[in-house]
Amino acid sequence: MSSDLEVSALAINVVIPEELRWTDTRRGETFRLTTLNVRLLPDGHLAVKAYGRPVAGGRGAYVSFSVPDKPELAALVSQAASRAGEL
Repeated sequence: MSSDLEVSALAINVVIPEELRWTDTRRGETFRLTTLNVRLLPDGHLAVKAYGRPVAGGRGAYVSFSVPDKPELAALVSQAASRAGEL
């Protein structure tokens, strides 16, 4: 391995507990958000996106959305990052 190896991000996926899940709309289609992708960036900051599938079902795409600024979601991200650090 070269000493100039650069890691651009470290990511974990977190299942959003049922009571914290929400819906959002894109292009007229409603999605149920069920997963968070949390990335640790090289500068130490966390970047978070929520992912979900169309509520209508079918074989729709798995689409990303911004995470709302809610204390309970921020706590979930913090707990997930801490747990990942333990592992």
